[in-house]
Amino acid sequence: MVFDIYLLEAIINGLLLGGVLALLALGLNLIFGVIDVVWISYAELVMAGMYGVYWLYAFFGVPLVLAALIAIFGVAVLGFLVHYLVISPILGKPPINQLLATGGLLFFLQSFATLLFGVEFRNIGLRLPVIELWDMYFSFARILAFAAALIGMVSLYVFLKRTFMGTAIRAVAQDREIMATMGVNTRQVYLITSAIGGGLAGLAAGLLVLQYDVHPAVGLSFGPITFMICVLGGLGNLLGGFVAAFIMSQFISIGGFYLDLEWGYVIAFVFFIVMMFLRPQGILGRRG
Repeated sequence: MVFDIYLLEAIINGLLLGGVLALLALGLNLIFGVIDVVWISYAELVMAGMYGVYWLYAFFGVPLVLAALIAIFGVAVLGFLVHYLVISPILGKPPINQLLATGGLLFFLQSFATLLFGVEFRNIGLRLPVIELWDMYFSFARILAFAAALIGMVSLYVFLKRTFMGTAIRAVAQDREIMATMGVNTRQVYLITSAIGGGLAGLAAGLLVLQYDVHPAVGLSFGPITFMICVLGGLGNLLGGFVAAFIMSQFISIGGFYLDLEWGYVIAFVFFIVMMFLRPQGILGRRG
């Protein structure tokens, strides 16, 4: 049996997609692992960052790399404000209150973007080349996104392992009550974590805007799959989210190869549902 080179192409494209999905899940998992709050509105921060890159690059003529860096900083500030204004007042409240607050923020950000920019689909107008390798074709934008996502994830790993604040974040994630009694300023850790999570959303925005049109509901394209990846890997488990992102991306890509892209997503969702019955705590989550 001759190996199908087009199947190999689908597998590699799945890996490239998995890198960006892993980056999206990384920020959401970091926030949940440290603060114990699920930001339902996390994908809307990505949407805000995509609009930022679009207007800076396509309208104001700011170089793309600089526009992406400004978006990363801007969404990091937005993440800080989300925690300070929305999350902080409801910490310790029932989980349903937190879900309603972040869900309300989701609709607010979507509606606000619609009022500001309308419902038109906007594109930065940058046409990146397609790479050909042995009759296989790969989007340069997706390769660039995978590389940047990998750099972002490695940088976060080094920060968490090698810096004092990174150590504090990991300690609070393991036992926030004890760390508070030991004099650790958990409020400061929460704010910095939210800013980092926002920065990761900004980085994802700078990568996704190369491949997708920007519109107020673009977050709905990434939000559900990002949330499922986090749950599948074990909410708050960074490594689990990383593994789950590549599993889901392969189901999407290979399913799309044999059937079509919509069926690829259907197969990935069915796998997620089955895994929730078999291992509800997630692939690398701890049993309660």
